[in-house]
Amino acid sequence: MDKIKLGIIGIGNMGSVHAVSLIEGNIPELELTAVADIRESRRRWAKEQLPNNVQIFSDGDSLMEDGCCDAVLIAVPHYDHPRFVINAFAHGLHAMCEKPAGVYTLQVRKMNEAAAKTDRVFGMMFNQRTNPVYRKIYEMVHSQKYGALKRVNWIITDWYRTQAYYNSGGWRATWAGEGGGVLINQCPHNLDLLQWICGMPAKVHAFCHIGKWHDIEVEDDVTAYMEFPNGATGVFVTTTGDAPGTNRLEITLEKGKIVCENNVLRFYELDCSEREYCFTTPEGFRPPAGHWTEIVTEGENLQHTGVLRAFAANILRGEPLVANGEEGINGLALSNAMYLSGWLGKTVELPIDENLFLEKLNELRANSKMKEVQEITFNTEGTYGSGGKP
Repeated sequence: MDKIKLGIIGIGNMGSVHAVSLIEGNIPELELTAVADIRESRRRWAKEQLPNNVQIFSDGDSLMEDGCCDAVLIAVPHYDHPRFVINAFAHGLHAMCEKPAGVYTLQVRKMNEAAAKTDRVFGMMFNQRTNPVYRKIYEMVHSQKYGALKRVNWIITDWYRTQAYYNSGGWRATWAGEGGGVLINQCPHNLDLLQWICGMPAKVHAFCHIGKWHDIEVEDDVTAYMEFPNGATGVFVTTTGDAPGTNRLEITLEKGKIVCENNVLRFYELDCSEREYCFTTPEGFRPPAGHWTEIVTEGENLQHTGVLRAFAANILRGEPLVANGEEGINGLALSNAMYLSGWLGKTVELPIDENLFLEKLNELRANSKMKEVQEITFNTEGTYGSGGKP
């Protein structure tokens, strides 16, 4: 086998981007052979825009049952991600899942259990892990060369969205349809990167503001405080209502501070560990000496293309994935903790009570109202790369 036959389930905003990229030949080892969508308008788009040899199905289950694919890419609303991945494994198919892994960790845990019982490849579309800037930050933190984590602050407020965006789908920005707002839709990448680079916090206290800047029933503005197992602390701030927004990541280590902003990575390296300096210097006010350096990164920022190329290479030759599918539960556990803290109005410890989370989520789902709107599929090019862009 020199090519993997791929089917895309869900050809909305992201699914259509993947479909076009495939037919343009950007992932040579993947061949688009089928797409599926429950909406007639998207199937009509597929018939008009995709080659005649691409089969079109009215639902994902039919696509998987047909046997026309070796692998599937899941790009449907969030609640259905685990169900389709589990079904893919049942049909002997490899699976690539768009973010997030799901809406609540209990359902994702079942997905991971199914993945553990199959020999099929399972990947998550964490395309921000392909960004050389974040790969370099990961390398610097995990090298231990600069000591332990002391503090992380991430202001990620450049996920701007208009009311028209939220009105583009009846399921959007509803507890029943999408399962949340900025945390579950825009920020899975950032929460994945946060835990990938810094590890999982032990405690979270979050403030999740419902419809602060938009006419929606879910959160569009969040501020969260975190405590890590080693005593380090962190603050995570995000919204879809700021213009201009900010994307500034600061990570303070014992021997310096990493700053990523405007796609520039800088590092202030101390001449000695702050912890050592604090208890040995006779000085009362003077901080330890150090210097700024602009860090040069290497490699291409391939984003979704890089994730899919690695997916194909893993299936064909066993090469590493950008992100294993089982890792999707980590960032989701962090967002679930932020939600639960906001709902309860208090600090929560991780791992959270998953049954309590689902109970509270189901209360919101029961009162959720799907919108009657004219569905719109936007061109998302250039909107998903929150990699320190201006």
